[in-house]
Amino acid sequence: MRFSSARLPPFVLAALTSACGPSAPAAAPGANVVAKNLSASEGVVVTAGCTPTGPELCFNANDDNCNGIIDEGCGVGTGVLQFTIAWGDSPADVDLTVMDPKGARVTKGSRSSPSGLQLEKNCPDDGCHQQNTENVYFDGAEPLRGRYVVEVRLVDPRNAELPVKVHLSARVGSRTWAMDLALSPGQANDKQGFSFEL
Repeated sequence: MRFSSARLPPFVLAALTSACGPSAPAAAPGANVVAKNLSASEGVVVTAGCTPTGPELCFNANDDNCNGIIDEGCGVGTGVLQFTIAWGDSPADVDLTVMDPKGARVTKGSRSSPSGLQLEKNCPDDGCHQQNTENVYFDGAEPLRGRYVVEVRLVDPRNAELPVKVHLSARVGSRTWAMDLALSPGQANDKQGFSFEL
């Protein structure tokens, strides 16, 4: 059966043309979200967050498959901003805190911010089954512009081997970074992290 465009009502013809015709490619999520002025704690080395190693592995705070998303498919939230830490089966209590440009902090005591940041769980206390990981992500389309501060703090070693080794990965837009942290009790070594501006 053949159709002639001359017999179609104008509104049908317009709908078919817009549905089937060429359109501008959609921008990738987070394409306009770019980190600037990145600054890390003294001694912390920030590296590219992706070295292709194969399929995504869960609970290691890595972008193993280099698609710009950390631990996707592992039941963790993700967004154009995502900050994830992992410290394996260590009994230590480690906390991830993210402060948004308005000064609101997402922590274990306040797991969401008005700006859309969300903390999913507090390991090892939330039943993490020796796969300690914490994840803060932005639940929305357009994050606040300004300075973000990401901190990882050793709350209690709980007889863990010291220093406690924590892997931190950060997704900002379509780019990821990674940092390996070594935390020990004491004012100079119990907290490390980085900051950046959008």
